Amino acid sequence: MSDAESDLLEGNVESLEVKGIIGFDGTTIKGFIMHPDEKHAVYPLGNKVTIQDWTTKTQVFLTGHTNTISAIDVSRSGKYIASGQINHIGFKARVIIWDFDNHTIVSQHELHKVRVEAVSFSSNDNYLFSIGGRDCGSLVVWDVTQGQVICGSAVAHGIQGEATTILSMNRRGPCFMTGGDNHLAVWTVDKDARKVQSLDVSTGKLKRTILCMDANERDELCYCGTATGDVLKIRLNYHHDPDVLAPAKHPMTVGCFTRISNKRLPMGRVDLYSMGVRSIRRLFAGPLLIGAGNGVIELVEETKSTGAQAKIPSVPTLRVLKSTNVFGSVTSLQLMKNDTVFLAATTNSEIFSVNMDTFETELLVTCHISTIYDIAFPYNFSEVFATASKNDVRVWSLKTHRELLRIEVLNFSASSVLFSHDGKSILTGWNDGIIRSFTPLTGRLIYAILNAHNKGVSALATTHEGDILLSGGCEGQVRMWSITPYRQQLICTLKEHKAPVSAVDINKAGTEAVSAGTDGTCIIWDLVRQCRRQILFGTTLFMCARYYPTDVQILTGGSDRKLSYWEVLDGTLVREVEGSTSGAINALDISEEGSVFVTGGNDQIVKLWNYQLGVTTHIGTGHAAVITAARFSPDQKHIVTTSGAGTIFIWKSPPNMIKAKEKTDENEAVVSKEEKTDGGEELIQDLPTARSEKSAKSDKNQPICRCPCPKKAQARNSKGGGVGDGDKIKSPEVRASPKEARTPEVKPSPKGGKTPEVAASPKGGKSPEVAASPKGGKTPEVKPSPKNETNGKKSERKTSLGKDWHSACLRCQKCNKTLTPGSHAEHEGKPYCNQPCYAALFGPTGFGRGGAESYVYKK
Repeated sequence: MSDAESDLLEGNVESLEVKGIIGFDGTTIKGFIMHPDEKHAVYPLGNKVTIQDWTTKTQVFLTGHTNTISAIDVSRSGKYIASGQINHIGFKARVIIWDFDNHTIVSQHELHKVRVEAVSFSSNDNYLFSIGGRDCGSLVVWDVTQGQVICGSAVAHGIQGEATTILSMNRRGPCFMTGGDNHLAVWTVDKDARKVQSLDVSTGKLKRTILCMDANERDELCYCGTATGDVLKIRLNYHHDPDVLAPAKHPMTVGCFTRISNKRLPMGRVDLYSMGVRSIRRLFAGPLLIGAGNGVIELVEETKSTGAQAKIPSVPTLRVLKSTNVFGSVTSLQLMKNDTVFLAATTNSEIFSVNMDTFETELLVTCHISTIYDIAFPYNFSEVFATASKNDVRVWSLKTHRELLRIEVLNFSASSVLFSHDGKSILTGWNDGIIRSFTPLTGRLIYAILNAHNKGVSALATTHEGDILLSGGCEGQVRMWSITPYRQQLICTLKEHKAPVSAVDINKAGTEAVSAGTDGTCIIWDLVRQCRRQILFGTTLFMCARYYPTDVQILTGGSDRKLSYWEVLDGTLVREVEGSTSGAINALDISEEGSVFVTGGNDQIVKLWNYQLGVTTHIGTGHAAVITAARFSPDQKHIVTTSGAGTIFIWKSPPNMIKAKEKTDENEAVVSKEEKTDGGEELIQDLPTARSEKSAKSDKNQPICRCPCPKKAQARNSKGGGVGDGDKIKSPEVRASPKEARTPEVKPSPKGGKTPEVAASPKGGKSPEVAASPKGGKTPEVKPSPKNETNGKKSERKTSLGKDWHSACLRCQKCNKTLTPGSHAEHEGKPYCNQPCYAALFGPTGFGRGGAESYVYKK
């Protein structure tokens, strides 16, 4: 046992290095915040707080929450981060204050129930204001410096609804505002008395749901975006002295404004923002930046009323200066670089950069908006990979982490995705029961198999040839399809599972397949006879199953947290390893050489295992939700995992694994070079093959045989009767008679006196001259006519490979079938079957009547 294996058995586990992360959650209101240093971005990702360096894209995760984060804020100084979470009904929701520099927890409390709706730091970083959700309805004021609660109070009273947003004043630390459903109030904290006082804003007969708020730098005015699609202007009536905390007069509504429309509207109608005003920011110069629910972002300024008759109270007084659209509800607006650029985050999990002067948008971040169900790499190509999620299938660049292609099927979820072996199509399975095939470059639909499964497609697998497609459904059926360019036909339906099929995998030979079901069984199918070969039982819900690269074992994982090794031959359980201590195993993949495999599950930890020892070698932490899929890249240099939060993690493979892969590739390259070189003493690499064959001669001026036969030396050195001395044995030729001769002249045979057979006369009726046979009076061969000579030359040109190969060794390099000269295809000095072996390895079929010679080979 090596030292490395000893270390593994002793429990020495290393960490996986993260190369990149593709993920962003844009559903949180005010969830994307730029740090005051404008070098870092802070946003929630599942149950973790993410701090990302905006230049290098490196990320740090703050772990402490037990469920999804629903609210986040950064202090004005940038020293603290606050986050609140969602919890189950009846449980407390946690609020955590983090130290930005040290990435540690400063303080935390659980004074809210079920959900934290919003959090906000005071302008002097002394207080943290937080409000609970519908099941809580309370306001909590937390002292950041002392780490204790000051006071709490109910937010709404009377007929007011729940509060959903909070805003701290710019010049008064203990003062803030809350807004919500028919609720708008100004609050003042009395630290000495440990209480908080509220003052409702006078809105008259206005009934609005406040979604967002922003105040000017002097705390004089406040602009509130509403779900109706208009903007409320509030005068706060604070004293000019910031030390005076209480408003001098009752806060009141100045007006309810909407934009001035360029469209012709009916009398009394106004142009409201569609789906409400979701985000609003007031610039220092005075204009307002408004983000609507339909993706419209506009820069507007307040003007005098046009005097046109309109519905009271919405008055068209906002003149649109610039406008753009980001095609998603705007949840966050962040100003940067002295208000010359701003960032907009949307519910589609996208972040746009918008130039304030030109209002041109640039997409900076994009990712899936919900759970990712599957990952796929093209065969032997590691530059791109595809992911399947709700509404779309996306193709990503592994190097740049950018989205290359998006295939959308709205309102449906893709449960599985895979590339065809030739890379010409992307096969996807959807929960509407349809299998769809798309082009990998343009995303156009190639074909669709309707009603493939009546309860949705849950798993897909295809053979290397691409002519057989295997699909698993949520009704428990495994179906086998014949795929041709113009027709997709059902071959058979395998009905054994009693619950949804969670995974399907086909062995390399394409003769067997394994299907994992949530009914506690894994079934090995015989694809040739179309029946069950073995069945594997377990007290678990099988979630994943994979063939070992040599197809002798199957590795499975499921809800019992166990990793099971099964024999394919008889279906016996070989080994069982505990894959997790806390959650189910949802995904696994085995490396190409079979030495390691990766797993992921509900514990949100990526684990790399040694296959033979069954021990964990590396772990990767960072996922904010359950891991749903995991794959090795074909070059074995990266591991890609996805989660229920819609994030994609790209990990670097361990150095020893990369070195082993490179060593294997080098060995294969050396073997390939040895096979390509001739049998001469000198290794000529730079010369073409034909020139090398012509120049390399044996001592007796015999052509050197290229076939890999072990009897090569014997064939070359044999002096008689051997295959290599075929040129020395000459058969008597049959010569044509002169024109006057009608009857063939027969010469007596030397032994036995047997009369040789007379060959047929050529086309002119001329009789050939028959020579005696050398031994036993055997029939000599007849020399072909001039027309046949031409054909013979073509045959020689086609069978040039056969001349340099022993007749017994002229076998296909793929299927080992014995070949005849003229019926084979040659590639780099090796023979292959004309069809389909050559086409499967080096290109599509397309041989003409002239055999392999007429085909333009594609390497």
